[in-house]
Amino acid sequence: MWKSAKLLKFSAVLSLGGMLASGAMAQTVLKASHQFPGGKGDIRDEMVQIIAREVEAANVGLKIQVFPGSSLYKPNDQWNAVTRGLLDLTSFPLDYASGRHPEFSATLMPGLVGNFDRAMRLNDSEFMADIKKIVDNAGAMVIADAWLSGAFASKKNCITSPDTIKGQVIRAAGPAFEEMLSAAGASISSMPSSEIYTGMQTGVLDAANTSSASFVSYRLFEQAKCLTAPGENALWFMYEPVLMSKRVFERLKPEQQKAILAAGEKAEAYFNEEVRKGDQIMVDTYKKAGVEVVEMSKADYNAWLELAKESAYKSFAAKVPGGDKLIEKALAVE
Repeated sequence: MWKSAKLLKFSAVLSLGGMLASGAMAQTVLKASHQFPGGKGDIRDEMVQIIAREVEAANVGLKIQVFPGSSLYKPNDQWNAVTRGLLDLTSFPLDYASGRHPEFSATLMPGLVGNFDRAMRLNDSEFMADIKKIVDNAGAMVIADAWLSGAFASKKNCITSPDTIKGQVIRAAGPAFEEMLSAAGASISSMPSSEIYTGMQTGVLDAANTSSASFVSYRLFEQAKCLTAPGENALWFMYEPVLMSKRVFERLKPEQQKAILAAGEKAEAYFNEEVRKGDQIMVDTYKKAGVEVVEMSKADYNAWLELAKESAYKSFAAKVPGGDKLIEKALAVE
């Protein structure tokens, strides 16, 4: 008899969103997954950790268990898992799901964001309302917005103007950047940011672009010869929100839903304050490691933007239904 009871208890612990005994009240346990290093100061991990801490402190019978470093799901598998209700929460670079929803490539379009102030204005724009509607229809919901600036790094030479990338194999973080970089004469090798270090170490990659946070937390300074920091002319910005499964959220009690949303607001406020420090932290880290650090000039930036408009922008408008209107809505944000 005791074996049956023990087995039942064990099954309950393993079940997603299962109920665990916690004093006199039952506690719902949710699972959060992301690809970023845990406990190493990565701002995206900290966002999820804040949500977990705030939800538990709300004392509404809810606990979030965080699985960093791709320890629960592989990076590209998280979208399917969260939209189907197999995963409860994730910090997720939305462009990773552009194969299923090509509109998401607009959230990593060269030169579309430019700076953090404009990124925050984009969050409340018609452009992002359209993006979030696609997220919602797919079965997920945005708990916290997050835009990260990014950089370029190479083992060969500094990447500034388009001609400096010619002949290099680069990891680009999405279809739009891949098209632009291909137009500049680069070869493309696609992979999640968590695999860039190994790619550069083994010679699969000569160069990479990714977020400033990933450039630090994945220790890419150990492989790079030159870093091109965002500076005043940030070509690379990526939307990486915290998402929750709608199916899971709708099963929660009203007070638990309220706690989740309040925790998401707190995590977003933290992110908006801390993310602006990230570029300088990256620059300082790379200089300390002996890596050359440069920035694109306005002329370099404009050359890339013209190339992007003739490649990535044009392709997006042609291939994605309503793509031209989506880009127009983003560009309309001042």
